[in-house]
Amino acid sequence: MKKLTLNLINMSFRFEDLNVWHRAVDLSNEINTLVKSFPEDERYSLCKQMMRSADSVVLNIAEGSTGQSIPEYKRFLNIALRSAIEIVAALFLARKRVYIKEVIFKKYYEEYEVLCKMITKLRNTL
Repeated sequence: MKKLTLNLINMSFRFEDLNVWHRAVDLSNEINTLVKSFPEDERYSLCKQMMRSADSVVLNIAEGSTGQSIPEYKRFLNIALRSAIEIVAALFLARKRVYIKEVIFKKYYEEYEVLCKMITKLRNTL
């Protein structure tokens, strides 16, 4: 009897081909690293919220791309967009509370501005 094997290495999901998804993954990892420098008393509030929001962008882009209807895909991209905007709002809080310097704020503000535009463009092309 011939044994069937799955070649998971070559398996590809639609979201893996999306530049916006790769950018979101990179930014999520950067946010995860950034919040580790926040004060201990923020560990379970602002830090966790920022990490969840950054991950939400990645996960909703991926989930929306799973061959559902166009309106459903757009709904997931809207959720991803709102989560990205939530990160921007959290960056304002972090800057106001002096957890990050202005240069760090500007870097991530600009990165998330680009990411939001990419998500919006993808949504508008559907």
